[in-house]
Amino acid sequence: MSLSAYRTFYDQDQATALVDLLKENNIGYSVTEDRESLDALYGDKQFRRQYFVKISQDDFAAVDTLLLNRSQAQLGNISADHYLFTFSNEELKDIISKPDEWNEFDYLLAQKILSERGHALAHGEIEKLKDERIRELAKPDKSNREWIYLGYLFAFFGGLLGIFIGWYLSTFRKTLPNGASVYAYDVNDRTHGNRILIIGIIMFFFWVVLGVLRSV
Repeated sequence: MSLSAYRTFYDQDQATALVDLLKENNIGYSVTEDRESLDALYGDKQFRRQYFVKISQDDFAAVDTLLLNRSQAQLGNISADHYLFTFSNEELKDIISKPDEWNEFDYLLAQKILSERGHALAHGEIEKLKDERIRELAKPDKSNREWIYLGYLFAFFGGLLGIFIGWYLSTFRKTLPNGASVYAYDVNDRTHGNRILIIGIIMFFFWVVLGVLRSV
C-alpha cells in the first residue's frame, strides 16, 4: 500500500499523538524521520529533525474528520483568554482559508468566534476557501536558481550531488492537504533537472573510466 505524508511535525510528541489516534481507529500508517529538505542547504533555515506521519491518500478525508471531531469536543472547555479572541475578523478568516497552517482546534475555534460575532461563514463559503487554497498550494514552487547552477556544475564534474539535485528537481512531488500528489516544480525546472541528471550520470562514469585508464 502506497503511503503519503499526511502531517509533518518537528515535535515527536505531536507525531505520537496523531499515531495514537490512527491506532485507535485501525488506520494504517508509517512514521519516518529526516532532516529538513534540500532547501535548508541553500536557504537560511537551520537543520531540524522532522517526523513524517504517512497514511494512504484514501484515508486523508477520514483522518481529517477524526481530528476535527476530537477538536470539536474540546471547544466547550475553551478559556476566555485564548489568544484567538484577540484576532480580527479578517485574521480569523485567514485561519479558515489556510487550515493546513493551523491545527484543527484553532480552525474550528476561528469559525466559532466569527459566528458569535455575527460573521459566520456559510458551509459553501468555507468549501470555496478550501478549494482556492488547494489550487494555490498546487502551484509549482519557485526553485532556487543556485540549485540549477550548482547542479550543472557538479554534474559536469561527475559529482553525486549534481545527480541528486537533478533527480530532486525532476521527480520531487508534494502532497496536498486533500491527498493529491503534484510535481513540486514547473516544467522548465523539471527539464533542467532531467538534463542535470543525465549529464551527471554520463560524466560520473566518464570520470570513473578516466580514472581507471590513468591508473593502468
